[in-house]
Amino acid sequence: MSIQTADNKLNIKGNDFLALADFSPEVISGLLQKAKKLKNAALLGEHIAPLQGKILGMIFEKSSTRTRVSFEAGMIQLGGQALYLNSQDLQLGRGESIADTAKVLSHYVDAIMIRTFSHSTIEELALHATIPVINGLTDLYHPCQALADLLTLHETKGELAGLKLAYVGDGNNVAHSLMIGAAKLGVNITVATPAGYEPNADIVNKAKGFAAASGGSVAITNNPYEAVNGADAIYTDVWTSMGQEAENEKRLKVFSDFQVNEGLVQNAKKDFTFLHCLPAHRGEEVSANVIDGPNSAVFQQAGNRLHVQKALLSEIL
Repeated sequence: MSIQTADNKLNIKGNDFLALADFSPEVISGLLQKAKKLKNAALLGEHIAPLQGKILGMIFEKSSTRTRVSFEAGMIQLGGQALYLNSQDLQLGRGESIADTAKVLSHYVDAIMIRTFSHSTIEELALHATIPVINGLTDLYHPCQALADLLTLHETKGELAGLKLAYVGDGNNVAHSLMIGAAKLGVNITVATPAGYEPNADIVNKAKGFAAASGGSVAITNNPYEAVNGADAIYTDVWTSMGQEAENEKRLKVFSDFQVNEGLVQNAKKDFTFLHCLPAHRGEEVSANVIDGPNSAVFQQAGNRLHVQKALLSEIL
């Protein structure tokens, strides 16, 4: 699908942003176009401040670099403000319910962004809040990351529909949102994981349904070489996500054949784009020569978190 023009009305003001599955391909592509417009304006030194007087409350139950800084900087650049709210500093850390927290914060701020563990936490927060709730990451989805991924692919490849994208590694929250976003916009995505670490089956089926409508495709394999064969882009993530630290030694062994290295990427197109949501562990899920090589767009991808977040905030608030 071609990214639509920035002038189209997305009509998502006041909406929650919990998962990409909740939004049409037109809205997703519209957010990408809005992000490109805001990025270009920033490069030209133009200041667009539609959120003057708006406040974003940011709840963190997980540590963060890109999510925190991109949302906070994005709000400031758009004329608003952001409040960092560590869950242990809130009454949440002393047992106040999610419902009560949502109702109270709805009187103080204009939107809530939360980075948490269980997806049910953000669903409960959204249920009881009277203001928009944005998913900064849960164990099930990472939709803002997927927007940045898709924007980076569009910038490096020129078009999304018909691209072949290989995701190699753990079938985690990043893989889930990437599958959904890619399927919505006509990308052909193959996810390669070790046996037993495949993406959630219900999410795979949902993504396949979206792909059938867009002309894309979704495939799951346990063979990384099959996944990257002829790929336009290769994506990986850490093998051990936050909250899985006790499994680290086991995962290092299980995933050892899934490292994105010089031998694996030789099977992709010569001009493939390498993506990683960061932070990266060089020598584990990716070799230094790949992530620091000429095909890598990981820092462009990280930078695009700012622009897609700004697009989302400006449309929702």
